[in-house]
Amino acid sequence: MELTKRQKKILEIVKEKGPITGEQIADKLNLTRATLRPDLAILTMAGLLEARPRVGYFYSGKTTNQLLGEHIRNLLVKDYKSHPIVVQENTSVYDGICTMFLEDVGSLYVVKKEGNLVGVVSRKDLLQIAMGKQDLQSIPIGVVMTRMPNIVTCNAEDTLYYAAVQMMRHEVDSLPVVRPIDKDKNELEVIGRISKTTLVRAFVELGQP
Repeated sequence: MELTKRQKKILEIVKEKGPITGEQIADKLNLTRATLRPDLAILTMAGLLEARPRVGYFYSGKTTNQLLGEHIRNLLVKDYKSHPIVVQENTSVYDGICTMFLEDVGSLYVVKKEGNLVGVVSRKDLLQIAMGKQDLQSIPIGVVMTRMPNIVTCNAEDTLYYAAVQMMRHEVDSLPVVRPIDKDKNELEVIGRISKTTLVRAFVELGQP
């Protein structure tokens, strides 16, 4: 968040004199209360100032970086997830490569006919098998995929920050967004996808005025 010169001056006054009323701030700047109202509203909504009735404005003590960090930690996976690209475990490696190319994704999520997640296959997995002399049309993706429970997932209610940490920690380019089908059997349905591109998009949106 980039502050105007007047907003920075307001912060300085509140830091030094707070608690202080809007009228007192206006007097120090030789402006009217009405002129300052939008600036005070922005600073309060941004969390840089706190306002209390009959008392005035306080400095929250938080920097813009701290406030940005708090905002990022409140972004939820469900608001940013994209459509998952899924294949069956009997899909051939050849068809998997074609699907990955046409959909422009780095990973495919492998599901059973019932729709529950059984594996993930990455671009690296398909590249490794393609470098051999095997018949790619006869090899099922189930042979080369990473199987459950060795798959890192996230839920729709998780934060985007949590998803980003998981991707970095496990060095993967995306996470399947899942929800339980059968808790007793630990079966999961894929309902979305969070990728590094998702994180970049969210970051760009935060920087827009």
